[in-house]
Amino acid sequence: MSHAARFPTSSKAASTNPLKMSQPIGAALAFLGMDRCLPLFHGSQGCTAFGLVLLVRHFREAIPLQTTAMDQVSTILGGYENLEEAIRNIHERMKPALIGVCTTGVTETKGEDLAGHYRTFRQRNPGLDDMGLVFASTPDFIGGFEDGFASAVTGIVEQFAQPAAQTRRGQVNVLAGCQLSPGDVEEIRDLIESFGLTPIVLPDLSLSMCGRQPTEFTATSLGGTTIDQVRDMGASEVTLVFGEHMRRAAAALELKTDVPTVFFDRLTGLETTDRFVKTLADVSKRPVPARIRRQRESLVDAMLDGHFYFSRKRIAVALEPDLLYAVTGFLNDMGAIVMAAVSPTQAPVLEKVKAGTIMVGDHSDVEAVARDADLIISNSHGRQGAARLGIQLHRMGLPQFDRLGAGMKVAVGYRGTRDLVFEIGNLFLARETDHDGHEHGHDHGHAHEHGHACGGGGCGCSAV
Repeated sequence: MSHAARFPTSSKAASTNPLKMSQPIGAALAFLGMDRCLPLFHGSQGCTAFGLVLLVRHFREAIPLQTTAMDQVSTILGGYENLEEAIRNIHERMKPALIGVCTTGVTETKGEDLAGHYRTFRQRNPGLDDMGLVFASTPDFIGGFEDGFASAVTGIVEQFAQPAAQTRRGQVNVLAGCQLSPGDVEEIRDLIESFGLTPIVLPDLSLSMCGRQPTEFTATSLGGTTIDQVRDMGASEVTLVFGEHMRRAAAALELKTDVPTVFFDRLTGLETTDRFVKTLADVSKRPVPARIRRQRESLVDAMLDGHFYFSRKRIAVALEPDLLYAVTGFLNDMGAIVMAAVSPTQAPVLEKVKAGTIMVGDHSDVEAVARDADLIISNSHGRQGAARLGIQLHRMGLPQFDRLGAGMKVAVGYRGTRDLVFEIGNLFLARETDHDGHEHGHDHGHAHEHGHACGGGGCGCSAV
């Protein structure tokens, strides 16, 4: 695995409007993509409460999340007893198929021996051998959201994935990174199934966090990847991996199963979606369905219509590293100028980001570098800074607590990229419209049909 790229980090003594989210929250989200799972924070009640509120406000769903409720004494003397008692109580009362244990700063600072705790628990509780249990080391004083997500997925793979005696024709694995919303995961599944392939998605947030209404209350995740499906991943033809931070989980899966890996650093954009669709056609040995070809034509037309409004627009982006790379790459494709890219943590993928300024910082740093921007793209925590600058904010990433349906937005594949062109393009188009509803300039389609040239002006055209 490559070392993280080193980019300038804000030197402020305090973060006044943090962009960073902690490792345990990322791990909890990954565990929520497993069927009948209950994430368990090994730490204080406060650690769990803040993560719970963030996830509930974003997804607007009941989020199952428990805590070992460490206090000062147990933190100093060791927290194994709290951990064992919590796992036993959860099993007795809620009967989850899987408990995902995430450490926090409290227990990691103490230096808890997770591997030793796991062995001790299994030895002392032989009657719970049928219950899935995964421990993920997720200290919140280093790394960030992506790192915690990756640790949880890697733990699931290492615990349950198994080699298979023979390959099952048409079955493919999908390692879905945290930059993908439940709506994105559903779109990827739809594209894969269009070729007659059967995907096993890990983790599958499209089933557990898509807004389902259970007939009765459930204390665990509702839907997602089952443990049996993870065990069956060794029989797949190929593993499709989305996101740089999923490389460690992909390496662990290939090591255990020998299933070959195909890596995609992003799936927002025309060329990268073309590569994904070609991969599906090669694996399935089927032609690209007419419906997907029509989706591609629609995206090409949308890019043609929209690029006039993106051209030379100055945009600042502040997102988690893999989503930051996907969005900045899309904006570069559309002819916009990414004047600043701000990441909450160091990450290898930052080496590939193309922007005027690339730095590790928070929303106050965005505010400092985005004064001349035409648009800011970030999560809902960026709204105050954008308002102070008088610049529009396009919300992406997590959390988005002041908009409905954030978890189901799609920004991947042909359809998702097309919709993103329209969403951001319409923000620029609205600025070029008079208060009485008349557009500045001219109708681009008719102008170009009559041979007008492009060159100057805010939209990229010289003809008015």
